Amino acid sequence: MIIEVLVKPKSKESTLEKSGDFYIAKIKSIPHKGEANEELIGLIAEEFGVLKRNVSIKTGGRGKRKLVEIRD
Repeated sequence: MIIEVLVKPKSKESTLEKSGDFYIAKIKSIPHKGEANEELIGLIAEEFGVLKRNVSIKTGGRGKRKLVEIRD
């Protein structure tokens, strides 16, 4: 499954919410050296009940809008 995610870094808490056709991820990390992407992968893995290795960022690795693949 591929989902579109809008990432909002430097938030007070880490959450993932569905908003229409995409998800909004609020994460605590700052976008530095991939820290925010790693936290995003962990958050999505936890929310969808899969291992981190089954979640990958397909596009938007350096932007706020990302396409994320989740494998079973």
